[in-house]
Amino acid sequence: MKKTTHYIFLLLAAFCMQNMVAQEKIKTKIDVLLKEKEQIKVYEKEALKVEIEAIAKRLDKNEITSLDAQNLKKEAAKKRALNIENRIAIIDNKISLLERNGTDKLATLDSLGTRMEVDIFDIKINDKSLFYVSKDKEEVKYDIRTKSDFVWAVGLNNAIVEGQSLDDSPYKIGGSRFFEMGVTWRTRLFKNSNAVRLHYGFSFQFNGLKPEGNQYFVENGDQTELQEFEYDLDKSKLRMDNLVFPVHFEFGSSNKVETENTMRYYLDKKFRFGIGAYGGFNIGTRQKLKYKENGKKVKDKFKRDYNTSDLIYGLSAYAGVGETLLYIKYDLNPIFKDALVEQHNISLGLRFDL
Repeated sequence: MKKTTHYIFLLLAAFCMQNMVAQEKIKTKIDVLLKEKEQIKVYEKEALKVEIEAIAKRLDKNEITSLDAQNLKKEAAKKRALNIENRIAIIDNKISLLERNGTDKLATLDSLGTRMEVDIFDIKINDKSLFYVSKDKEEVKYDIRTKSDFVWAVGLNNAIVEGQSLDDSPYKIGGSRFFEMGVTWRTRLFKNSNAVRLHYGFSFQFNGLKPEGNQYFVENGDQTELQEFEYDLDKSKLRMDNLVFPVHFEFGSSNKVETENTMRYYLDKKFRFGIGAYGGFNIGTRQKLKYKENGKKVKDKFKRDYNTSDLIYGLSAYAGVGETLLYIKYDLNPIFKDALVEQHNISLGLRFDL
């Protein structure tokens, strides 16, 4: 459990780091906007100077009277003053949005699936600007059929022993746990439908088994057995670390958002389920024991083979809404090679596709 907590801590630390980076980006944007406020004043004053010089030239050429020149200068000065006031107000509002929401853009999706994005300086509908045409606009891919996710899962772990039910398992039901983390890709299989996807990638699985009673694992030749430990155990745990490559067929509806230039499918708040298999390798097996010997606390860690299977393969499935899914996996390979009674690892928990 300590190792699982360690991985969860690392994951949370990564999220915190990401948040710090995001905050730094926001601060940088605000600094740029503050400089832009000063540039606005300089620009408008320079523009007013150019307009006044143009009016003076027209007066010199007798194109306008002195009274007309004075009125034009007043109008130009008033216009530039209002420009400064309004443009600075826009910058201030943009800074307020950044400080409050972490972004200066607000996006909405209407009942027809039209995506509207409101920028302080622009309004975009389905990624198309109403006011500006970018000269250096990057080419946007119309259809993206493959997307990636960071996946992690956590839950209960145990073993189904040949000829016995799960209730008769020699391992603690609540104390044995698993943790999984990896990267997956989701590819739409049909050109004009997102109803079926291929979900594939790689994951690191950490399957733990805690024996009932005061038992621990012992290697006797090609057999691995549970035996009574000579001292009172505070903790006894076997952990198997695997690198696997899961492949699932995923089914479920999605939101289709189509514009003149893009077509996207979104799974937000949509029910989906997947069923598939995985295969891979055992990359390490270790046992941890905690007990007291002559009043002293002892921690033993043994990294051995324990006759665990080298090749890992099994079936898995998940179902849920959005990013949170109920997840089950079952190893078809036996936990221990050449065991007199086969045992197969089984896990049930929650999976998160981020």
